[in-house]
Amino acid sequence: MIQWEKGESGNPAGRPRKYVSKLNGEGYALSEINECIQFMMAMTIDELKDVHNNANSTVLEKTIAKALAKGLEKGSLYTLETLLSRRFGKPKETTEIQGETQIVHKVKLG
Repeated sequence: MIQWEKGESGNPAGRPRKYVSKLNGEGYALSEINECIQFMMAMTIDELKDVHNNANSTVLEKTIAKALAKGLEKGSLYTLETLLSRRFGKPKETTEIQGETQIVHKVKLG
């Protein structure tokens, strides 16, 4: 285990900013970000790459397109999940304890 000196950080750059925080910092409203996410989630990887490579695309469009394409190419659903939950909210989850040892975890979709 690595021991850090007092006042020294193992992560001097800090936690990376999330997409939405970056875009808010660029002056985009949450409603604009959500609309762009929803629209781009229907695109193919090639369409997302075209948006990202288009010199006329906005910072918002380029950021969302790059994030989605990168995640899909990696086979990771993390970015898609993050953007979906940003746009539509997380599904309601409940946990019930039945009897003495049975735990039932439910996710309500829709």
